[in-house]
Amino acid sequence: MSSIFGIGIDVVDIDRFAETLDRTPNFRARVFTPVEAKMQIASLAARFAAKEALAKALNAKAPFNWQEAEVINETTGKPIFTFTGAMAERLAEFNVHLTLSHDAGIASAMVIVEAK
Repeated sequence: MSSIFGIGIDVVDIDRFAETLDRTPNFRARVFTPVEAKMQIASLAARFAAKEALAKALNAKAPFNWQEAEVINETTGKPIFTFTGAMAERLAEFNVHLTLSHDAGIASAMVIVEAK
């Protein structure tokens, strides 16, 4: 039997997020993997929301390495996380569910972390 460990949600104003990227040049490289960093702004904002939602679901008082949580799309288009390093070890005993959306200038994500 599985149980929910945590739930997180985040909403990002895409224009404001673009301003943050312009104002803080190192932000993109610090938060996103090289593959993510090449994406269009709406997709980047949604991925940032996903990572924020993950941090909330994990109650992230522990160190959180943004680079170790990458959002990719399955062939169906469904977004999923892939984890590396300490994040992969931390989440080995969990299923992580993710949904993304972006429309009307807003990007959002919801994450559910479920014990296996």
